[in-house]
Amino acid sequence: MRAVLYEAFQQLPEVVTVDDPACPETGVVIEVAATGLCRSDWHGWMGHDPDIRLPHVPGHEFAGVIAEVGSQVQGWHLGDKVTAPFVCACGQCQTCRRGEHQVCDRQFQPGFTHWGSFAELVAIDHAQVNLVRVPDDMALETAASLGCRFATAYRAVVHHGRVQSGDWVVIHGCGGVGLSAVMIAAARGAQVIAVDISATALELARTFGAAVTLDPGHVDIVDAVRDLTGGGAQVSIDALGSVETCRNSIRSLRKRGRHIQVGLMLGADDAPPVPMSTVIAAELEIVGSHGMAAHDYPTMLAEITAGTLSPQRLVQHRIDLSEAPAKLAALDQQPGNGITIISPTPLAP
Repeated sequence: MRAVLYEAFQQLPEVVTVDDPACPETGVVIEVAATGLCRSDWHGWMGHDPDIRLPHVPGHEFAGVIAEVGSQVQGWHLGDKVTAPFVCACGQCQTCRRGEHQVCDRQFQPGFTHWGSFAELVAIDHAQVNLVRVPDDMALETAASLGCRFATAYRAVVHHGRVQSGDWVVIHGCGGVGLSAVMIAAARGAQVIAVDISATALELARTFGAAVTLDPGHVDIVDAVRDLTGGGAQVSIDALGSVETCRNSIRSLRKRGRHIQVGLMLGADDAPPVPMSTVIAAELEIVGSHGMAAHDYPTMLAEITAGTLSPQRLVQHRIDLSEAPAKLAALDQQPGNGITIISPTPLAP
């Protein structure tokens, strides 16, 4: 199969031919129709993830059709349209038995612990707990956007943020996960404040339902949020992952507000100082959010099918596999806007 492969961190990947993945007895091999280009892939390529072993194929949010089924798999068949969470679970550990598959004790992550989806094929083990059936009327590129950014944002807003109509919600960083959070919070009737340094990203945030947009290059974010909300937001989400956005998110909250950390804190940002005196005095909640288990997808999919949520609008760019190495390497300096989808097969002109 063709795949994007890197043999050293921070060295430009190449599209090469490698062996097809073996099908696990309890898993499947999926023919990848679409896969998302995500900042987490860039972190992995930079060497920020200790789970990656070289040589490596990145890619962790994808959708496609089942090409091979393991001997112990039931209920899944060749040709089924599927996607999967970026955190795949064993289904057997104590954490999984509590239903918390997204923090499985023996989790595996395509594109990190195992070879990923920047390829024509990807193998997923424990199909019974990790596969998600894609609705017949949903495009596979839309489904590919769900596995990391949209599902992560959904759980952050709905489960952790417990966002209600009328709440003030601040989203720090309007990349793929941040714009997803804007859309999901706005659909619940929240008053959303979107924060980013990109004018284009802020314009997209407005189209997805942000009531207010702020550029930290022009205003003090904490002061502006407190003025707009009359004392702070009920919910604030750091969707980027930096010392500055984490601090601003916490300080943007009103008393008993909720900070959800979604953006990865890696490299130089891996140990941010937290204003713990403020957390204690204001009884703030600080929660990390790490994806969403496959068994929690049906509610989200129902909202998409009903038209309440429209993740397909987040897909702003489409490239083929040959373009992926350069786009991955440039992602920190040229993040683009919305979600970029990679097609493992050449795109039609």
